Amino acid sequence: MTWPVLILTIILSLLKLLVTCLPTDAVNWIMSKFKIHSEISDADAIVTFDGKRLEGEDKIQVLNYFNEAKFLKKNHIFPGNEKLFLHPENSGTPIIMDVNRGKNDVRLYVYMYNDHVDVVKQYKNKVVAYSLLSESLQERSMPVIRNLV
Repeated sequence: MTWPVLILTIILSLLKLLVTCLPTDAVNWIMSKFKIHSEISDADAIVTFDGKRLEGEDKIQVLNYFNEAKFLKKNHIFPGNEKLFLHPENSGTPIIMDVNRGKNDVRLYVYMYNDHVDVVKQYKNKVVAYSLLSESLQERSMPVIRNLV
């Protein structure tokens, strides 16, 4: 009876030690899987605004502003209210980003307001909404967007 308990204790101790001392790269990889506002690379994204596809410097600028934005809060969406977040009233024209994340295709709707930026992430059958703080996006400082708004 003593040997099985001793072996089990040693195995559990090693497992605990392994889990509590993970390398930084492994921890960052695990954390990135659960991140709501993750960074978007230029190669993986298609950015459109008002039906026009943004290319080159405009696309890079929009993605940089989006990546530098600070996460404020997650907005809870109740079942049946998804359309209210996907197409809100009095929101203006959104920036739409189609992003390829491995096997998943994610569509981001970015709605700009004076005091915050709302992002609605749509993938598979799920809709997640959250708010960001980005002075560059809020001020519409990009020439392409400023000219169209």
